[in-house]
Amino acid sequence: MTAGPAAPIIISASRRTDIPAFYMDWFMDSIAKGSFAVKNPYNRRLFHVAATPADVHTIVFWSKNFRPFLDKGCGEILLRRGYHLFFNFTINSRSSWLEPGIPPLESRLQTLAGLCRRFGPQCINWRFDPVCVFRPPGQGIQDNLADFPAIAESAASMGIRRCITSFMDHYAKIEKRTARLPGFSFHDPPLEEKVRIIRWMEEVLAPLGIDLFTCCESRVLAALGPDTGVRASACISGRLLRELFGGNVSLRRDCGQRVKQGCGCTVSKDIGSYTDQPCQHNCLFCYANPCLQPAGEAGRA
Repeated sequence: MTAGPAAPIIISASRRTDIPAFYMDWFMDSIAKGSFAVKNPYNRRLFHVAATPADVHTIVFWSKNFRPFLDKGCGEILLRRGYHLFFNFTINSRSSWLEPGIPPLESRLQTLAGLCRRFGPQCINWRFDPVCVFRPPGQGIQDNLADFPAIAESAASMGIRRCITSFMDHYAKIEKRTARLPGFSFHDPPLEEKVRIIRWMEEVLAPLGIDLFTCCESRVLAALGPDTGVRASACISGRLLRELFGGNVSLRRDCGQRVKQGCGCTVSKDIGSYTDQPCQHNCLFCYANPCLQPAGEAGRA
């Protein structure tokens, strides 16, 4: 018996870098060629990801700045060619220490409004990610949650109904990066403090009609108890994409992600590169490449 045709794939663009902000010319050129040339991030071997409309169920874009994507009209071109589009838009509070290379918050919210108008809020996840607790030089311990209620109200008014969050992971490369900033330090709050923060976020979002999801926070989710409405996230959900766009798409869990920590993502093909397409946002907490400029310079300006 011969196997049936393979289900169309989901393309992730990308967990490894910010393609909509910096690399859409490369992306659209690869779409025109019908495939992406991708290097395995571990062994650097080159492989190709088929990218015709027949091969692809949905393209899931990840970004902190969709303005270049909108200004170039890339979404409209992709829709005309027959692609389905979904967006993970990370919008955190103002902090020039943590995210020195991104546009001002008001600009990001305007971009979110434009994304909603053109593609529909049902096709957008708002990611407030990650929650950071830190101590700037000469100051007390603080977090990046100050603008969360205002962002939530703005997002809700645009029709956004999903917010995804997680706490910062304390990778060694981040510790090396912050070592260049005398007096700056990140702090990993205890579990009970993380639970308090998530409960507060849920209380902010519930009256606005926004559901809260945690990304790779199984311990926090378990500690919330049975009375919470917070659920584990699937930032790429084959089930949701099937509901939105129909068609056939795999619902298989992506074993290449952090499943034990609570990742619920559906299998996808990520076409970005940590090294060949370094992100230029220079976020201090980034798990990918180190910053391209000394972190914190914008924070001192």
